[in-house]
Amino acid sequence: MNIPRLDFEKGIAELEEQIERLQELARGRGLDMTSEIAVLEEKLEELKRDGYSNLSPVDRVQLARHPKRPYTLDYIERVFTDFIELHGDRSFRDDAAIVGGWARLEGETVMVIGHQKGRDMKENLRRNFGMPHPEGYRKALRLMRLAEKFGHPIITLIDTPGAYPGIGAEERGQAEAIAKNLREMARLRVPTISVVIGEGGSGGALALGVTDRVLMFENSIYSVISPEGCAAILWKTNEAKDEAAAALRLTADDLASLRVIDEVITEPVGGAQMDWDATAGALSDALRRHLTELREIDRSELTSRRLARYLAIGAWEGVGPAA
Repeated sequence: MNIPRLDFEKGIAELEEQIERLQELARGRGLDMTSEIAVLEEKLEELKRDGYSNLSPVDRVQLARHPKRPYTLDYIERVFTDFIELHGDRSFRDDAAIVGGWARLEGETVMVIGHQKGRDMKENLRRNFGMPHPEGYRKALRLMRLAEKFGHPIITLIDTPGAYPGIGAEERGQAEAIAKNLREMARLRVPTISVVIGEGGSGGALALGVTDRVLMFENSIYSVISPEGCAAILWKTNEAKDEAAAALRLTADDLASLRVIDEVITEPVGGAQMDWDATAGALSDALRRHLTELREIDRSELTSRRLARYLAIGAWEGVGPAA
C-alpha cells in the first residue's frame, strides 16, 4: 500500500527512501551493504520512536484525517463476520454517509453503525465526504431501535468532520435529527459502545456517541469544532490552527484525562494506516472486553448508569474560599 506522508513525517520518508536506494544498489551490483543498511534502519527506528511519541495536537489532527486510514467498512470487514447492511430511514432516502447493519462479533449478534468516507472523488461524492444528512441519523436511530427490540448490543464507529450543513439538510431537520438521536441513545436498554476511529466532529459525531462506553484510537480526534473553524472564529485567521488544536484538548490522551472517554486504543507506530489488520485486532480486543463488562450490568441499570456517566463529565471539585 502506497502511504502518503504528512508534513511532520518528511525526515522519516527521506531516510526510508535512502535505505531503499541502498538496497536496490546492493541487489543490482551484488554488493554486501548489510552493515551500512543496518545502521540506517536502527536510525530510522529511533527517528520513528522519537517522532511519533512527541506528536503535537495538530499532528494528531493530520493523522486522524489521513486518506489511507481505515474507515468503518474496513473495520467491519476485519473485525466482524456475517455483516448484512440495512438501508434507508423509511422516510426520505438512504444516506450513504452512514452505513449499518447486523453483524457478529465473536459469534455474538450486534448492530454496527458508522460514518463512511470515500477513497476517491466519485465515492466521496456518494458518501458526501462522511458528512451525514438528517436521513442518515434517522437511519442510524432506526437501526438502534431495531437492535433494542431484539435485545442486541450496539456498536458505533465515529469518523466525520461533522453533520452536513447544507440548505437541504437544514430544511429536512438536521438539528432535530441529531437532538433526537442524543435523547433516544440515552434511553436505549441494551449495551452500547462508540469508538472514534478518525475524526469526531461536533454534533455530527455526538449523534452516534451517547453510549455506555466511549473509546478512541490513539491518533483520532473528538471536538466541538475543527481547529480551522476555531482559529477562524477566535483568532480570525487560519494561521492559528496549531494554537487552536492545542486549546481544544481534542486528542485521545486529553479526553481520557478529562474522563470524557473511557479508553485509548493503541495504534501501530506511524498510525492506523500503516497496518490495518493490527489496528482492527486492537479494536476487536477492546470491543470484546467492554462488551463482556457491560453484559454483567442488569438491563434496568444501563440507562441510569449511562445518565450518571454523562452528568459526571465537566463536574468540578475544588476547595471554596476561606471563611
